[in-house]
Amino acid sequence: MTYLNETLYLGNSLLSWLTAAGIILGSVIIAKILYWFFGSVVRKLTAKTKTNLDDLLIDMLEEPVAFAIIIIGIWYGLGVLELSEALRRWISFGYQFLIVFNVAWFATRFIDALIREYLVPLVEKTEGDLDDQLLPIARKGIKIVIWAMAFVISLNNAGYDVGALLAGLGIGGLAFALAAQDTVANLFGGFTIFTDRPFAIKDRIVVDGFDGTVEEIGIRSTRLRTLAGRLVTMPNSRITKNIVENISSEPARKVVMNFGLTYDTDDAGMQKAMDILKQVTAANEGIDDNVSVAFNGFGDFALNILLIYWIRKDADILGVQTELNLAILKAFNDAGLEFAFPTQTIHTVKAD
Repeated sequence: MTYLNETLYLGNSLLSWLTAAGIILGSVIIAKILYWFFGSVVRKLTAKTKTNLDDLLIDMLEEPVAFAIIIIGIWYGLGVLELSEALRRWISFGYQFLIVFNVAWFATRFIDALIREYLVPLVEKTEGDLDDQLLPIARKGIKIVIWAMAFVISLNNAGYDVGALLAGLGIGGLAFALAAQDTVANLFGGFTIFTDRPFAIKDRIVVDGFDGTVEEIGIRSTRLRTLAGRLVTMPNSRITKNIVENISSEPARKVVMNFGLTYDTDDAGMQKAMDILKQVTAANEGIDDNVSVAFNGFGDFALNILLIYWIRKDADILGVQTELNLAILKAFNDAGLEFAFPTQTIHTVKAD
């Protein structure tokens, strides 16, 4: 024992070194035992509960708790040694860094597990793919924010001027934001589309003069397939700055038609024409019951009849219009009702 106390290595006796090593080794053994206890005993208890939250918490706590015990063991182990002030200051800084690192490690693991367990299944059920693209970015963003905060806290504990560092980062971030403002605007536009949901995949929309079907909603841009078959890629910021008309969201398609009958049509003929329009629209299964027919004016060369009807959302719009127009044409011809067309009567005076 005297030999152990009198033999010095780097300013400490051999007994001190063995004591420090024993404390550190003991902390590692305790950490291993506790890790086994969490995995074999506590996890079996939480598996019997109805919620998965406690299982996630235990699963995420196992390794950080074991690491924390090892950190404590290293701190107390090195505490029995006689070390210089400068070395102790560096050890203190490293110890605080490891504590902050361990807390950030647990926070990122736990938040990521919550997103994977609860948020990802919800996102997979949605039809659009914008949320599928935004979720990985959000997960990485959360991790970056947590680790950045851990880095700043560690520097602050080490005695560095964090305020000056943040001011420098703020100026650099402002310059970066100015250089990438279009990209940032498009990203925020994509987030706005994701949250407001003015349209979805396969919806027909009209925006900024383009009429087409939405094929893809991306982080930076949205792709439309126009009625001419062309693919239009539009930045998301441009979409959010313009009025978006979602044609697919209409409950029914409104159709307005004007008929002009010749002026030799009497009142009975006008009434018959309106009755025919009501009968023909009522017989078409693709048209709603909300139909309006009216003798609405005396035109320059025709007696005007107004027809307003609504095509059901699930019906073939062009097919219903074709079927109805053919039926109206046949019924008017059978009834002897004549459509008017622009005419002029010119009177000439013969000079003497």
